[in-house]
Amino acid sequence: MKILRKTQLLVMCLFAALVAGCSSSGNLPPATTHASLTSSIDNYNYLIGPGDNLSIFVWRNPEISGSFVVRPDGKITTSLVEDVVVSGKTPTQLARDLEQELSKYIRDPIVTVSMTGFSGPLSEQVRVIGEATNPQAISYQENMTLLDLMIAVGGLTEFAAGDNAKLIRVVDGTQREYSVRVDALVRDGDISNNVDILPGDILIIPETWF
Repeated sequence: MKILRKTQLLVMCLFAALVAGCSSSGNLPPATTHASLTSSIDNYNYLIGPGDNLSIFVWRNPEISGSFVVRPDGKITTSLVEDVVVSGKTPTQLARDLEQELSKYIRDPIVTVSMTGFSGPLSEQVRVIGEATNPQAISYQENMTLLDLMIAVGGLTEFAAGDNAKLIRVVDGTQREYSVRVDALVRDGDISNNVDILPGDILIIPETWF
């Protein structure tokens, strides 16, 4: 237990340095239960990442159809095409790229790509560190809010200073820091503190000092 607490403190110290290099931008706007208030996630499209499970169907060519796991280097190998770069593409984009490649071997290929397992690129994942019950990186989902995120990580620990939490977000190439009141949201049920989460966000939940 002592080793775990020391490890958590070390992680918090490292990210304290990250926060120090961010510009402060005040509070985020509240989320809604329907459409996101943040225009940058309008028409969000899922991007394929390492660890994702893909089902690739080539019409009238079952022998080259199948299920594939994206390798750590973001590629897959099919029956006819080796080392296909798939990470960072939407399933539709990948289908069109595969049709172009397969057209070298078969006539007028029609490809459908569907997802059977989700991880997403690292740049799209949302990270929660510090005093969450299960701090981890989570695959972003469309219209995700802070409440959704906290449910996914199991809420706060007894040591959490949730109302001093910080959300780190890249805006126009610059890291910005926002204050979020996780304790008021999770423990007091104050839904006005629910905010939109974006792909790549980092939530830092500090430990209380008393």
